[in-house]
Amino acid sequence: MVLQQCRARTRRLAVVAAAAAVSAALASGTGFAAGTGPFAGPPAPSAATPTPSASTLPAVAPSAAPQAPEVTPDPTNPPVTEPSKPAPTNPSVAPTTSAPGSERPAFGAFLDSGDQGVRGMTELSRWLGGTELRVGHTYLPGDLWSNIEGTRGFLEGWARWRTAKDDRIFVLNVPMQERNEEGVSDAEVRVLLRQGAAGHFDHHFRALAERLVALKVPDTVLVLGWEMNGTTYTHRCGPDPKSWKTYWNRIVTTMRSVPGQKFRFDFTPSRGRDAVPWTQCYPGDDTVDIIGMDTYDQPRGVSFDEQVKEPYGLQAQVDFAKSHDKPISYPEWGLFRNGDNAEYMRRMLDWIDVHKPLYNTLTDYCPHGVWQCAANPRSSRVYRSALFGHVDEPTASPTPLLPTAPLLPAGCSPLNLGELAEHWLGGRLCLRLDWWSWAR
Repeated sequence: MVLQQCRARTRRLAVVAAAAAVSAALASGTGFAAGTGPFAGPPAPSAATPTPSASTLPAVAPSAAPQAPEVTPDPTNPPVTEPSKPAPTNPSVAPTTSAPGSERPAFGAFLDSGDQGVRGMTELSRWLGGTELRVGHTYLPGDLWSNIEGTRGFLEGWARWRTAKDDRIFVLNVPMQERNEEGVSDAEVRVLLRQGAAGHFDHHFRALAERLVALKVPDTVLVLGWEMNGTTYTHRCGPDPKSWKTYWNRIVTTMRSVPGQKFRFDFTPSRGRDAVPWTQCYPGDDTVDIIGMDTYDQPRGVSFDEQVKEPYGLQAQVDFAKSHDKPISYPEWGLFRNGDNAEYMRRMLDWIDVHKPLYNTLTDYCPHGVWQCAANPRSSRVYRSALFGHVDEPTASPTPLLPTAPLLPAGCSPLNLGELAEHWLGGRLCLRLDWWSWAR
């Protein structure tokens, strides 16, 4: 799974459809602008039932319960219900390994790369009944070296979030090459890897390290050259594994040389063999602090048990990390080829509870997510039920009411036109998913 590529495709489609969506929305009333969409927010909360404030991120709650529940409700763990609706019949899902109130591994979600992602974590926490997201996760753009160095404007919001509480973890994906998603040929990648191994790009990573230390986030977890076992990124390993490993080691050595740093480096392949076995890319214990894995519910028809047992799969990652005395992580995980798969969601949460990764972050946009994606209501219920209400302070009520997330109109998807456009429009526009039909 290629995260940034998927995000780029989504935004390109939104831009192509934007003009048609805006004109049709204004003519037919099927879209919305400021005052009627997510920026308007829900009604004022009452003292008894707190309601999340409006967010620049559309927190899409599932619109309906599954027609048939997955399991029989557990009378010792009654389901929480929406305050604004009658409780659906039999809405609960099977609890995961951790009982309510027990400590779970640190988790978060990737919501958006910039400040909207920072703000969205507060709203997601409210949707989860106050459960705190301890992990903030974003990606440096891989288009230009100047962005890989980390601009202050891009990193400042994340740094403020990280330093607000001591126990938070800031995770930053760092490309190893510019033009990272431009389909650079294997021959050119091989040349670039050898240049990196010779030290040609050291100064870019030193600049990034100095910027992170200056922003008081010297303990950032750096997911360097992620999914290197695949074919998409310019920082892939396959064209020259030996040079790739040397280059990784140079980057880590360079960044660790900056005074004040406490960085942790996360070696994160995609699950499975992909283009090359990820073990062939492992650069060594001295420069790796965490052994991660990006894992999505794919290919189509593959069960969770198969994802565990496949060569270079989930069990292989756990075993490899144990043999190297390293913690594990899951920087990217979520739904994909098998659609709204509640069984996958339940099993992955159980896997996380049992194997205790240092951190995990769900990829929360369609088709992978459960909060910003209305297409996965059954999986959303599993995720929300498992994580709801895990707070440090005991609540007055043993079964808190579920806060209502800001809803978009049914079948409507937000258009990300950028903060400047949204400022002049007064809010974010919404594109009906069925606009092709009514446009005709």
